[in-house]
Amino acid sequence: MSAATKDLIVLVADGQMGSTITGLLSRPQRLGIREISFDIRVHPWRDAGCRGEGHTFLSSFTAQYSRALVMFDREGCGQETMTRISLESDMEERLSVSGWDDRAACVVFDPELEIWVWSDSPHVARILGWPDREAELRAFLTQKAYFVGQEQKPKRPKEAVEAALKNARLPRSSSRYQELAERVSFRHCTDVGFLKFKATLQSWFP
Repeated sequence: MSAATKDLIVLVADGQMGSTITGLLSRPQRLGIREISFDIRVHPWRDAGCRGEGHTFLSSFTAQYSRALVMFDREGCGQETMTRISLESDMEERLSVSGWDDRAACVVFDPELEIWVWSDSPHVARILGWPDREAELRAFLTQKAYFVGQEQKPKRPKEAVEAALKNARLPRSSSRYQELAERVSFRHCTDVGFLKFKATLQSWFP
Protein backbone atom coordinates (compact mmCIF):
# COMPACT_ATOMS: atom_id res chain seq x y z
CA MET A 1 0.00 0.00 0.00
CA SER A 2 2.56 2.57 -1.12
CA ALA A 3 -0.18 5.17 -1.70
CA ALA A 4 -1.23 5.15 1.96
CA THR A 5 -0.36 8.44 3.64
CA LYS A 6 -0.81 7.30 7.27
CA ASP A 7 -0.38 4.10 9.21
CA LEU A 8 -3.68 3.70 11.02
CA ILE A 9 -7.26 4.93 11.20
CA VAL A 10 -9.33 4.02 14.26
CA LEU A 11 -13.13 4.25 14.32
CA VAL A 12 -14.50 4.57 17.87
CA ALA A 13 -17.90 5.03 19.48
CA ASP A 14 -17.39 8.26 21.45
CA GLY A 15 -14.96 10.95 22.52
CA GLN A 16 -13.92 9.21 25.73
CA MET A 17 -12.94 6.12 23.76
CA GLY A 18 -11.10 8.24 21.22
CA SER A 19 -9.12 10.00 23.93
CA THR A 20 -8.26 6.67 25.55
CA ILE A 21 -6.91 5.25 22.31
CA THR A 22 -5.00 8.48 21.64
CA GLY A 23 -3.41 8.17 25.08
CA LEU A 24 -2.47 4.54 24.52
CA LEU A 25 -1.01 5.17 21.07
CA SER A 26 1.08 8.01 22.49
CA ARG A 27 3.02 5.32 24.40
CA PRO A 28 4.26 3.16 21.51
CA GLN A 29 7.21 1.71 23.41
CA ARG A 30 4.89 0.50 26.19
CA LEU A 31 2.73 -1.18 23.55
CA GLY A 32 5.79 -2.77 21.97
CA ILE A 33 5.36 -1.00 18.62
CA ARG A 34 7.14 1.65 16.61
CA GLU A 35 5.87 5.22 16.57
CA ILE A 36 2.99 5.46 14.10
CA SER A 37 0.88 8.10 12.38
CA PHE A 38 -2.82 7.72 13.10
CA ASP A 39 -6.21 9.42 13.06
CA ILE A 40 -9.24 8.81 15.27
CA ARG A 41 -12.80 9.05 13.92
CA VAL A 42 -15.95 8.99 16.09
CA HIS A 43 -19.09 7.39 14.67
CA PRO A 44 -22.11 9.68 15.15
CA TRP A 45 -24.29 6.68 16.09
CA ARG A 46 -21.89 5.58 18.82
CA ASP A 47 -21.54 1.86 19.63
CA ALA A 48 -24.46 0.73 17.49
CA GLY A 49 -23.10 2.74 14.56
CA CYS A 50 -19.67 1.20 14.84
CA ARG A 51 -21.13 -2.28 15.13
CA GLY A 52 -23.58 -1.93 12.25
CA GLU A 53 -21.90 0.53 9.89
CA GLY A 54 -18.19 0.50 10.77
CA HIS A 55 -17.18 -1.19 7.52
CA THR A 56 -19.20 1.29 5.45
CA PHE A 57 -17.81 4.28 7.35
CA LEU A 58 -14.22 3.16 6.73
CA SER A 59 -14.60 1.95 3.13
CA SER A 60 -13.62 5.32 1.67
CA PHE A 61 -10.32 5.36 3.58
CA THR A 62 -8.76 2.16 2.22
CA ALA A 63 -6.19 4.00 0.07
CA GLN A 64 -5.30 6.63 2.67
CA TYR A 65 -4.32 4.34 5.56
CA SER A 66 -2.29 1.16 5.77
CA ARG A 67 -4.47 -0.34 8.53
CA ALA A 68 -7.83 0.18 10.23
CA LEU A 69 -9.37 -0.63 13.61
CA VAL A 70 -13.02 -0.56 14.67
CA MET A 71 -13.57 -0.33 18.44
CA PHE A 72 -16.82 -0.26 20.42
CA ASP A 73 -18.52 -1.47 23.62
CA ARG A 74 -20.51 -4.69 23.59
CA GLU A 75 -22.87 -3.02 26.06
CA GLY A 76 -24.94 -0.61 23.99
CA CYS A 77 -24.02 -1.93 20.55
CA GLY A 78 -27.52 -3.30 19.91
CA GLN A 79 -26.39 -6.94 19.74
CA GLU A 80 -25.61 -7.66 23.38
CA THR A 81 -26.64 -11.32 23.00
CA MET A 82 -23.61 -11.87 20.76
CA THR A 83 -20.25 -12.63 22.32
CA ARG A 84 -17.28 -10.33 21.99
CA ILE A 85 -15.59 -12.82 19.66
CA SER A 86 -18.66 -13.12 17.42
CA LEU A 87 -19.03 -9.34 17.17
CA GLU A 88 -15.37 -8.94 16.27
CA SER A 89 -15.44 -11.73 13.67
CA ASP A 90 -18.59 -10.36 12.05
CA MET A 91 -17.10 -6.88 11.67
CA GLU A 92 -13.75 -8.19 10.43
CA GLU A 93 -15.49 -10.17 7.69
CA ARG A 94 -17.37 -7.06 6.57
CA LEU A 95 -14.22 -4.94 6.67
CA SER A 96 -12.43 -7.49 4.51
CA VAL A 97 -15.03 -7.47 1.74
CA SER A 98 -15.41 -3.68 1.87
CA GLY A 99 -11.87 -3.17 0.58
CA TRP A 100 -9.60 -3.65 3.58
CA ASP A 101 -8.81 -7.32 2.86
CA ASP A 102 -6.59 -8.45 5.77
CA ARG A 103 -5.56 -4.93 6.79
CA ALA A 104 -8.30 -4.26 9.37
CA ALA A 105 -9.40 -5.61 12.73
CA CYS A 106 -12.12 -5.08 15.34
CA VAL A 107 -11.75 -4.89 19.12
CA VAL A 108 -14.87 -5.01 21.29
CA PHE A 109 -14.75 -3.86 24.91
CA ASP A 110 -16.63 -6.34 27.09
CA PRO A 111 -18.74 -5.02 28.61
CA GLU A 112 -17.41 -1.45 28.20
CA LEU A 113 -14.26 0.58 27.60
CA GLU A 114 -13.93 1.32 31.32
CA ILE A 115 -13.00 -2.32 32.03
CA TRP A 116 -9.46 -1.23 31.08
CA VAL A 117 -9.43 1.61 33.63
CA TRP A 118 -9.52 -0.48 36.77
CA SER A 119 -6.12 -1.57 38.05
CA ASP A 120 -4.16 -1.32 41.27
CA SER A 121 -2.32 1.77 40.01
CA PRO A 122 -2.53 4.78 42.37
CA HIS A 123 -3.03 6.94 39.25
CA VAL A 124 -6.58 5.57 38.92
CA ALA A 125 -7.70 6.97 42.26
CA ARG A 126 -5.90 10.26 41.70
CA ILE A 127 -7.33 10.89 38.23
CA LEU A 128 -10.82 9.96 39.43
CA GLY A 129 -10.55 12.55 42.21
CA TRP A 130 -9.45 10.34 45.11
CA PRO A 131 -5.72 11.18 45.50
CA ASP A 132 -3.91 8.99 48.07
CA ARG A 133 -7.25 7.34 48.91
CA GLU A 134 -7.17 4.09 46.94
CA ALA A 135 -8.54 2.08 49.86
CA GLU A 136 -11.33 4.58 50.42
CA LEU A 137 -12.29 4.45 46.74
CA ARG A 138 -12.41 0.66 46.82
CA ALA A 139 -14.52 0.71 50.02
CA PHE A 140 -16.90 3.29 48.50
CA LEU A 141 -17.42 1.27 45.33
CA THR A 142 -17.81 -1.96 47.33
CA GLN A 143 -20.48 -0.28 49.44
CA LYS A 144 -22.26 0.72 46.23
CA ALA A 145 -22.02 -2.94 45.04
CA TYR A 146 -19.77 -2.21 42.07
CA PHE A 147 -17.12 -4.51 43.54
CA VAL A 148 -18.09 -7.84 45.10
CA GLY A 149 -15.61 -9.66 47.34
CA GLN A 150 -12.04 -9.62 46.04
CA GLU A 151 -12.90 -9.00 42.39
CA GLN A 152 -10.24 -7.00 40.55
CA LYS A 153 -12.71 -5.42 38.12
CA PRO A 154 -16.19 -3.99 38.81
CA LYS A 155 -19.13 -5.66 37.08
CA ARG A 156 -20.39 -2.29 35.75
CA PRO A 157 -17.11 -0.48 35.03
CA LYS A 158 -18.57 2.63 33.38
CA GLU A 159 -21.04 3.20 36.21
CA ALA A 160 -18.23 2.71 38.73
CA VAL A 161 -16.15 5.42 37.04
CA GLU A 162 -19.16 7.74 36.96
CA ALA A 163 -19.92 7.10 40.66
CA ALA A 164 -16.33 7.82 41.68
CA LEU A 165 -16.25 11.05 39.68
CA LYS A 166 -19.66 12.15 40.92
CA ASN A 167 -18.63 11.66 44.54
CA ALA A 168 -15.49 13.72 43.86
CA ARG A 169 -17.60 16.33 42.02
CA LEU A 170 -15.61 15.95 38.83
CA PRO A 171 -16.91 15.71 35.23
CA ARG A 172 -16.53 12.62 33.03
CA SER A 173 -14.31 14.30 30.45
CA SER A 174 -12.36 13.01 27.47
CA SER A 175 -9.18 14.58 28.85
CA ARG A 176 -9.53 12.49 32.02
CA TYR A 177 -9.74 9.31 29.94
CA GLN A 178 -6.67 10.32 27.96
CA GLU A 179 -4.75 10.93 31.18
CA LEU A 180 -5.74 7.50 32.46
CA ALA A 181 -4.44 5.93 29.25
CA GLU A 182 -1.21 7.93 29.44
CA ARG A 183 -0.49 7.35 33.14
CA VAL A 184 -1.91 4.02 34.26
CA SER A 185 0.34 1.02 33.69
CA PHE A 186 -1.18 -1.73 31.56
CA ARG A 187 1.81 -4.06 31.83
CA HIS A 188 -0.18 -6.62 33.81
CA CYS A 189 -3.54 -6.08 32.10
CA THR A 190 -5.20 -9.43 31.38
CA ASP A 191 -8.36 -8.15 29.66
CA VAL A 192 -8.74 -10.16 26.45
CA GLY A 193 -9.83 -7.13 24.45
CA PHE A 194 -6.75 -5.18 25.46
CA LEU A 195 -4.49 -8.13 24.74
CA LYS A 196 -5.96 -8.42 21.24
CA PHE A 197 -5.52 -4.66 20.71
CA LYS A 198 -1.88 -4.87 21.74
CA ALA A 199 -1.11 -8.04 19.77
CA THR A 200 -2.76 -6.66 16.63
CA LEU A 201 -0.71 -3.48 16.78
CA GLN A 202 2.49 -5.44 17.40
CA SER A 203 1.84 -7.61 14.33
CA TRP A 204 1.16 -4.53 12.19
CA PHE A 205 3.79 -2.14 13.51
CA PRO A 206 6.65 -4.10 15.08
